[in-house]
Amino acid sequence: MVATKTPGNTANQTLTESQAYTQSRLKTGAGDGGTSIADALSMASFALLSMTSSVASATETASLDAVEIDSPKIDAALLYYLEQDRVTVAEGIFNLKLPLGDKRIYEAKLVLDTLTGSSANGAVPQDQRQTFTRPSGNGEYTINSGNTPLDDTFKDTRVQLSGNWAEIWSLDWSSNHGVYLSREYDYTSMGINSALARSFNKNNTQLSLGMAYYYDLVDPVGGRPLAMSNMVFRDDFDSHAEFRTEFDKTRQIASTDKQTVDLSVGLTQIINRHMLVQLSYNLSSLQGYMTDPYKVLSLVDASGTREAYFYESRPDERLKQSLYLFSKHALATGVTDLAYRYSYDDWGVASHTFESHYRYNFTSSFFGQLHLRYYRQEAAHFYRVFLKSEEVLPEFASADYRIGNMNTYTFGIKIGHTLADGTKASYRLEYYQQDPYSNGDQALGQLAQHELYPSVKAIIFQLGLSF
Repeated sequence: MVATKTPGNTANQTLTESQAYTQSRLKTGAGDGGTSIADALSMASFALLSMTSSVASATETASLDAVEIDSPKIDAALLYYLEQDRVTVAEGIFNLKLPLGDKRIYEAKLVLDTLTGSSANGAVPQDQRQTFTRPSGNGEYTINSGNTPLDDTFKDTRVQLSGNWAEIWSLDWSSNHGVYLSREYDYTSMGINSALARSFNKNNTQLSLGMAYYYDLVDPVGGRPLAMSNMVFRDDFDSHAEFRTEFDKTRQIASTDKQTVDLSVGLTQIINRHMLVQLSYNLSSLQGYMTDPYKVLSLVDASGTREAYFYESRPDERLKQSLYLFSKHALATGVTDLAYRYSYDDWGVASHTFESHYRYNFTSSFFGQLHLRYYRQEAAHFYRVFLKSEEVLPEFASADYRIGNMNTYTFGIKIGHTLADGTKASYRLEYYQQDPYSNGDQALGQLAQHELYPSVKAIIFQLGLSF
């Protein structure tokens, strides 16, 4: 059996990382920065559709893809995400939209993704080889000197189902309701969401209010490590039974949970026939298990040499707030949009996100689109690259780079065209780079010779069909 892990993930922020592509954010409440893929693709789009104004969503969809809502519509996509020397993700998406008249739309989505590869375990590089006990306690893995410790047993398959019902009740009132279920080996997530919108000013202004609730069950491989417990090794014991007894003392076997409540209020204003703006505020309260059970920290002496590995510990409460400003402009030959998001939480994670798309219509059936995104994140107050042996162990500490300081960049291009039978096809290629940077900790001894903040680089390709 292979341990299930979270990649440098999904994971949430972003709507954190644009393609914050992994489940980790959902699992751990990590910041936007994550290289999380699974996380991002489905949950972010799902939340966006559910929590934002239906007018804005409809306007955007119509502008970008010329959606026709008078007949059933099927969207299918295949996505491939590849991090250099780390995580690989393959994902398939199938979405069915079924309009009933001009006032009601039902929608169902199926997402299936697989994640494989290596994920940073949080320990720092060393001059000598390092050995780690696998999360299950069954076996070990070794990292060569000078290399960033990566656990190469990361493997997971996730299935996600979601449904949505949008209704226009009158000229002024509309609503949107949804359900969500996601299942993978060590993590299950269920959720409901609802949003209500009121239009004013001859439908040029819309005020929306939404909420969502998610209940997640966490059942890590090998059990949950006790917070800040010490990793034990097979070679330190005469028999496997003795090792297993000590290993089990560092674990809690029963599953645990996490609950999330999201609230959102938004204002959408149509400025003129060519421009729309939207402002929204989001509040998210999380309670429960948000520690990543597969992450550790190195305890080092004054020479920077590892003395022990400790499993990380995070608070079991988190309150996140964000402000989002969006504008879309219709041009003579296309569409452009510009968005900014500021996010802050009581873990100390603060972020700024700037994002823009520019679509150019070469003909009525052929377009090209550019995508630029910049994200900057400040670290959680308990983020530590390593622990020092002369210090008292803190209550909370994590070396997970996804909640550390970072800058990320995304550059992409998308091409779309209409086939002879009317099917719309699109091809998206993007480059993603994440550059962590120091939080002020001074590298000790040998650590000054190693890369403590390695960059993560990834390529994303997506093929989409709509018919």
